[in-house]
Amino acid sequence: MGLWDIDKIEYVGRAKGPREALAFHYYDADRVVSGKKMKDWLRFGVAWWHTFDQELVDPFGAGTAQRPYYKYTDPMDQALAKVDYAFELFTRLGVEYFCFHDRDLAPEGDTLRETNANLDKVISKVEDNMKSTGVRLLWNTSSLFTNPRFVDGASTSPFADIFAYSAAQLKHSLEIGKRLGAENYVFWGGREGYENLWNTQMKREQEHMARFFHMCHEYAQEIGFDAQFLIEPKAKEPTMHQYDFDASTAIAFLKTYGLDDIFKLNLEGNHANLAGHTYQHEIRVARENGFLGSLDANQGDKLIGWDMDEFPTDLYETSTVMWEVLAAGSIGPHGGLNFDAKPRRSSFAPEDLFRSHVAGMDAYAAGLLVAARMHDDRFIEDLQDSRYSSFDSGIGETIENGTATLASLEEYTLDRPQAELIAATQSDHLESVKATINNYMIDALAEQP
Repeated sequence: MGLWDIDKIEYVGRAKGPREALAFHYYDADRVVSGKKMKDWLRFGVAWWHTFDQELVDPFGAGTAQRPYYKYTDPMDQALAKVDYAFELFTRLGVEYFCFHDRDLAPEGDTLRETNANLDKVISKVEDNMKSTGVRLLWNTSSLFTNPRFVDGASTSPFADIFAYSAAQLKHSLEIGKRLGAENYVFWGGREGYENLWNTQMKREQEHMARFFHMCHEYAQEIGFDAQFLIEPKAKEPTMHQYDFDASTAIAFLKTYGLDDIFKLNLEGNHANLAGHTYQHEIRVARENGFLGSLDANQGDKLIGWDMDEFPTDLYETSTVMWEVLAAGSIGPHGGLNFDAKPRRSSFAPEDLFRSHVAGMDAYAAGLLVAARMHDDRFIEDLQDSRYSSFDSGIGETIENGTATLASLEEYTLDRPQAELIAATQSDHLESVKATINNYMIDALAEQP
C-alpha cells in the first residue's frame, strides 16, 4: 500500500453511488471544461501546516490526531519523516502543488543560524521529492507570528530588534522560494495590527510594514526570484484589528505605499466571513481591481465567530467562487486553490486527511461544472447587462462617457413626473434568479456520468 495504507484516489464519477468516500465523483483532472482541463482551472494545493502539523487541538482540549509519523519522537526525525508522508499523500490525491510556512517544516534552534540549518536539511529532502514526483510549490511564506518574539507583530513591532529578526528570517525564506521554484510568495500578517490604539502609532507601523515589503521585493529582484508576491487579508484574529482587514483595505494600502505593481491578493473564504463579507465579494473586489492572485480553499461555520478552517463542502459557495474565476479567465497569474483547512477534531484517523481533501476537491470540481454551465449560457452576464442597459444609450451613455454635467442632468430630470421615474425601474426578480441558480446546480451535476 505505502506509507499511508491508502490507494491512489481515482475518479469514478457517479456510477458507484453517493457513498463512495475515497473516490472522486466530480473531479476528473483531465476533463476539459470551458476550454481548459479541470486540473488547470483548479490547480489544487495541500497546506503543510494543517495537513501534517495540525494535531487537531482546540481552545478547550488537547489534540486528537492520529498520524503514522508520530512514532518519531525527535523533532528533526519527525520533520524529515513528514516529507515522505507528504509527497505520498500528494501523489495519491493527484494534487500537483503544495504550500508551507518556513516554521512548518523544521523546528527552531536557539539562533536564526541554527534554525536555518535545521530548515535547510529538510528543504534538501523536499527538493529531492519534488524532483522525483513532479509536484511543485504553489507558494511558500514565513511564519512571523507563532514565536513569542512576535507578540507585538513582526514588521509592525515597536521593537527594532524584532523588525530586524523578521527581515533576516524573511530573507532566507525568499532564498528557499527561489531554490524550490515557488510560483508565488505569500505575506500573511498574522500579528500585523494592533490591540489598543492608545499605545500604537498606527501610521508609523504601516510605514514600517510597507518598507519591509519593499525590502523583500528588492531582495527578490537581487537574487532573481520572480514569483508573484501576494498579501493575504484577514479581518481579525489574533489582533483586534489587522492592517490587512479585507481586500479593499489591502488594495488601498498597496496603492498608498507604491506596492500595487508588485502585489496581488491571496484570498480565503473563512477570512472573508470574519470581515463580514462573502467569499464571492472578496474575489469580486480583487478581480475587478486587477488584484486576484490566488485562493485558499476553506469555509467557516457561519454560527461561530472565529477561523474554523473547515474543508469546503458548500457547493453554492464553490460555484460562486468558480464563476468569478471563470469570469477572470484564471485564478490569477500563477494562482491555485490551496486547502488551508483541517479535518474536524472528531475526524482524527489518518485516512481522514485523504477523505477531507477528496471532499474539498470534489466540491470545487462540482462548483466549476456549475459555474461553467452558467458562464457558457451567459446567464449571469445577460442578467447584469440587462439590468444596466439604460447606461448603454441616451442619458445613461452621457453619464458613463463623462459628457454629462449636473446642469444637463437637471435639465433632463426637472419636469419628469414621478410616474415616469418609477416606470424607469424594473423588478430584479431576485427569488427567481436564485431559483434558477439552484436549477443550474441540480442540472449541471445531474448530467455527470
